Amino acid sequence: MPKSKAAKATHAAPSTGFAYSREQFQQIIDDTLGMARTLGASDAAAEVSEGAGLSVSVRKGKLENVERNRDKTVGITVYLGQRRGNATTSDFSREALQRTVQAAYDIARHTAEDPAAGLPDADDLALGKAARRDLDLFHPWAIDAEGAAEIARRCEDAAMGVDARITNSEGAGVSAQQSHFWAANSRGFQGGYASSRHSLSVSPIAGRGRDMQRDFWYTSERDARDMAKAEVVGRYAAERALARLKARRIPTCEAPVLFENTLAAGLLGAYVQATSGGALYRRATFLLDSLGQPIFPKHIDIAEDPHILKGKGSAPFDDEGVLTRKRKIVKNGVVQTYFLSSYSARKLGLKTTGHAGGSQNLVLTHKKTDKKDNLKAMLKKLGTGLFVTELMGQGVNYVTGDYSRGAAGYWVENGVIQYPVQEITIAGHLGEMFQQIVAVGADAYTYGSKTIGSVLIEKMKIAGQGS
Repeated sequence: MPKSKAAKATHAAPSTGFAYSREQFQQIIDDTLGMARTLGASDAAAEVSEGAGLSVSVRKGKLENVERNRDKTVGITVYLGQRRGNATTSDFSREALQRTVQAAYDIARHTAEDPAAGLPDADDLALGKAARRDLDLFHPWAIDAEGAAEIARRCEDAAMGVDARITNSEGAGVSAQQSHFWAANSRGFQGGYASSRHSLSVSPIAGRGRDMQRDFWYTSERDARDMAKAEVVGRYAAERALARLKARRIPTCEAPVLFENTLAAGLLGAYVQATSGGALYRRATFLLDSLGQPIFPKHIDIAEDPHILKGKGSAPFDDEGVLTRKRKIVKNGVVQTYFLSSYSARKLGLKTTGHAGGSQNLVLTHKKTDKKDNLKAMLKKLGTGLFVTELMGQGVNYVTGDYSRGAAGYWVENGVIQYPVQEITIAGHLGEMFQQIVAVGADAYTYGSKTIGSVLIEKMKIAGQGS
C-alpha cells in the first residue's frame, strides 16, 4: 500500500481497526515530550503504539478458540545528563501521561550516571524523508472469526485427507495482526508507520499407538494474499508427519549434518546473538573481538537489506530512530560489522549500526551455490550422514560457543534418505560449525527476518544408541 494511502487509512481509524489516528498519536507524543521538557529533562524520547488482532483455532473440524486482542501503550524515556529513567502507561489521558513522565523523571533523578547513556547522536538519526520511507508493510486483513475458522478447517481437512495414516490433529489456526506507532525524541527525530502480519498453521498427527509422529507447517506474510493456500499448507504438513513414521535411533557417531532450510535460520540467528552489542560489551560471547576476523569460510557472505518491500524485518529506522542501511555483515567469511545500538556502541567505543531492536532482513549466501542445488542435490552432497528437520531444547551456550540440541530427521546414505531417526542429540562448537559450512542450498527459505538455504556442516557429533 503506498504511503499516502496508509496515512489516510490511519487517519480514519475505523477503516483499519485502529482506535487512534496518526494525528492523535502525534499529539500524545508532543504532549509527553513537552511535559518532560517542563520538568527539566535534558533529553527525552517517547513512543506510542496500538495493536489489534484476531486469532482463531480449530481442532478436528470444531472451533476451539477465538481470541481478539487490542493493546496500547505509551513509553517515555527521560534523561538528566547521563542519568536515565523510563516509564510506561496504557492510559492515554493527560493526567496519566503527566504521572508517567513524572515517574520516568523521578527514576532518572535516583539513578547513577552511566557514561554510555543518552539518545543517539543527531547525525545518526533518520530525519525528514528518510524517516517516512514507505516499505509497504501495512496490509490489514478484513477477516472475521467465521471466515478465519473456515480457512483453518480447510487446512486441517486437507491434512487429514492425505492418507488414512493421518489419525489425529493438534489443530489449525489463523492469526491476523496489525499495529501502528509513532515515536519522537528531543533531537529532531519523529516517525512511525503501520504494519501487519498474518499466519496460518496446522499440526497433523500420523500413526497409532507407540508409532505416532507429529509435524506441522505454516505460512506467514504481511499481506494475507501472499500466503500459501490452506490446502497446500495442510497437505505438506501431513506429508512431513507421514515421512517420520517408523523412526528409529542410530548408533552414536560422527558424521556430516545437513540442516533443513527452516532450521538453518537458527544458525544465522546464533551468529547474530553472538555478535550483538549486549553480548559483546558484557563479554558474554565466544565471538569477542571478531571484527575483521574470518569466522566463516571465505565462500560465505551475509548481507542485510532493511528496505525490502513487505520484508518481515524491514524498517526505515531502528527502535531508537537511527537510520537503517544496507550492509555487508560478513564478506568472504570475514566479519565486517557488529549489531549495535547506540548504548552498546558507546560501551564498545564504536558507532551505532542501527540495530536497536535486532537484525533486519539477513541473507546468507555461498559463492559456490548453483541454482540447481535443491534439496535433492544437497542430499547428494551430504552423501552419508544426518539430515536434520527438527531441533529441540535450548542447548546453545553463547559464552563458550558449545552447541547441543535434541534432534530428529533422516539418515542418508549415498545421497538417498534411508529412514527417519529420532531421540538423538547433535553437538559441536558454533565456531567450528561456522567454519565447517561446506555447502548452502539454493532452496532459500525466509524464516522471520532471515533468509538461508539448507546448510551442510562437514562434521558433528551425533549421540544416539550406546551413548
